[in-house]
Amino acid sequence: MIHSSPKNIALFNSIIISLIFAAVYTTLYFTYENINIEPGLYLTLLIFGLSFLTINYSINKFIYSRIKVIYKSIGMMRPQKPTKKKSKQNEKSSDVLDIVNQVVMEWGKEQQQEIESLRQGAKYRREFIGNLSHELKTPIFNIQGYISTLLDGGLEDPKINKKFLEKSEKSINRMIALVDDLEYISKLESGELKLKPERFDLFQLTKEVFDFLEMKAEKTGTKLLINPNSAKSVFVKADKKRIRQVLINLVDNAIKYTDKKNSKVTVTFYDFHDKYLIEVKDNGIGIQEDSLVRVFERFYRTDSGRSRDQGGSGLGLAIVKHIIEGHQQTVSVRSTEGEGTTFSFTLDKHK
Repeated sequence: MIHSSPKNIALFNSIIISLIFAAVYTTLYFTYENINIEPGLYLTLLIFGLSFLTINYSINKFIYSRIKVIYKSIGMMRPQKPTKKKSKQNEKSSDVLDIVNQVVMEWGKEQQQEIESLRQGAKYRREFIGNLSHELKTPIFNIQGYISTLLDGGLEDPKINKKFLEKSEKSINRMIALVDDLEYISKLESGELKLKPERFDLFQLTKEVFDFLEMKAEKTGTKLLINPNSAKSVFVKADKKRIRQVLINLVDNAIKYTDKKNSKVTVTFYDFHDKYLIEVKDNGIGIQEDSLVRVFERFYRTDSGRSRDQGGSGLGLAIVKHIIEGHQQTVSVRSTEGEGTTFSFTLDKHK
């Protein structure tokens, strides 16, 4: 079956017109003796050529005037685009129908991708709002219960009033930490927080982070170690303040999920030409395989009840991801249940 393009239609009609003219001329040739056949051949070819050009131009002009509205309606009225960068289909044919068909199909794919993106965004927003309300609900209800108890007479009881006020303060501090982390991660995403790269020794910074978290580690009997096989000086170029927060979040997270008597958190530095690979490894409870792909999501908790008992806003790893990616670096995680978890990220060496 012949492809019904304007060019083929024009070719078909031109052949018909030429054949009709040739038939008429042949009839005249056999009717009148003074008519030569040679001029008829030239006239037939001329009529064929003129017919093809005229019909092809008219059909294309007519169709283009109609599809121009389609171009405008889909926001893709770019007449020169197909001629500048033709697809494989357009390389075979410059047919305007082929062109508009491809454009509409490409537009359809883009719209489908946009719809899918909007669906994912809507799903993410629903989960985010649900998680946020859940995180806020616990401290709010706690504070409400403490205050109600105090108003019902507990305020006059010295055994209760101070204890409940201290618990209320803890719940308030948790809410403040949550709001602060939300504000911080929002600024990271919007680019409001600009990185200030500088040269510093990551080895010394890690020791400072260990000193900062030493008391917390002692409560769980966790040892904080730097791999003895690592270099003693690890000079990188990065935002020292942000990387300090990354280390605090990762080490603190490792301490929370220790579940052994001889638990330990080990930081190792690997030298890879122009980068350092930093690993924060624990020998704790580990993470389920189906949860690994989601650990960097906001509020995602591998064990909701357990992690809430440990405190935290649920945004620590999301902040880590944004800070590392803000340095144009990568962060990853691997884990085995019952054996431990390792978080890894890269940083540029100082040149």
